[in-house]
Amino acid sequence: MDSSSLLLSSLLLLILAAAAADVSVDSREERSALQRRGEGGAVVTPGGLRFSGGRRGEFKILQVADMHYADGRSTGCLDVFPNQTATCSDLNTTAFVYRVIRAERPDLVVFTGDNIFGFDATDAAKSLDMAFAPAVTLELPWAAVLGNHDQESTLSREGVMRHIVRMRHTLSRLNPDGTDIDGFGNYNLEVYGSEGSSLANKSVLNLYFLDSGDYSTVPSIPGYGWIKPSQQVWFERTSSRLQKEYMSKPEAQKNAAPGLVYFHIPLPEYGSFDASNFTGVRQEGISSASINSGFFTTMVEAGDVKAVFTGHDHLNDFCGKLTGIQLCYAGGFGYHAYGKAGWSRRARVVSAYLEKTVDGEWQGVKSIKTWKRLDDQDLSTIDSQVLWSKGNNGRRRKRSTKN
Repeated sequence: MDSSSLLLSSLLLLILAAAAADVSVDSREERSALQRRGEGGAVVTPGGLRFSGGRRGEFKILQVADMHYADGRSTGCLDVFPNQTATCSDLNTTAFVYRVIRAERPDLVVFTGDNIFGFDATDAAKSLDMAFAPAVTLELPWAAVLGNHDQESTLSREGVMRHIVRMRHTLSRLNPDGTDIDGFGNYNLEVYGSEGSSLANKSVLNLYFLDSGDYSTVPSIPGYGWIKPSQQVWFERTSSRLQKEYMSKPEAQKNAAPGLVYFHIPLPEYGSFDASNFTGVRQEGISSASINSGFFTTMVEAGDVKAVFTGHDHLNDFCGKLTGIQLCYAGGFGYHAYGKAGWSRRARVVSAYLEKTVDGEWQGVKSIKTWKRLDDQDLSTIDSQVLWSKGNNGRRRKRSTKN
């Protein structure tokens, strides 16, 4: 974040008081604009999310990783230039959330853990409310999973997730009903086909959310947590059910609908890449669990997963393809999280696009693309690439563009 970017972020902070009170005319107009999504975004129905069709047939997801929110204005920033320290706080993180939402107009915001930094959060519930305030205020659908720091304040890991699922406009869930499963925040969301199309009653894009844990509870195994067998069994059964529904009558499809997976701690397989076979940067080690629980193999065997999105390692923001699955970092978002002075905080955007027949009817998903937004003066867009398509699986695109 350079000085001009910090100044811009500071100016954006002026909107926060009105947004928190939810009385600003500008905020109401902005919510209305986001909800209209004139080019065709998603709508939320009682059954879940839905492509609304329109001109582009697009469903856009904004990933926010590692906000590390604490006490708001009184919480300072890490790893910024010395002349920025006095005016930088958690509110710069909030300003960035608002800024990127305005630019991208996402259909869903996904927060992938370490949403708050528990050790510095005086009151976990208040910190969570402040961290997620932009999505709540703008009445956007949002979902969250836990990282390894969320439970280190005044709420347990279960307590944090219970608080999240009670918040407005969230689609987050505590856990699947009637399922004995490890962790908190294991659930899936279904994105249905466009209203009026032949796939209106089928999920054409499946989103999976898992709790990757915090730290190992096995004395002989040091380090971070991992996705447990009970979670993998739930994932396998859910994936199998969704594939069966999609490929069964009526309107039986030949192939499974694509799936995207979100959790916090990267898998050991993230260490499989070097600069020759990923898009983005790797500036620190892969801080995965010290054992491999086999979840990558589970996803490969399931057959529907096209990409995985994590956080945790703030200075890594790459995507690399392994055995048909793209493994992606978001890059660090929050200003109270470690980073690198001069290396902009960032967010990852993912968009899925529907196929259209010659008769103009929307069908299933034809491609999935991604790019990143930087919190610099121009809110730059970088590393645009195709993650998956029916004809070309993982084609690299142009390196950098600006608004």
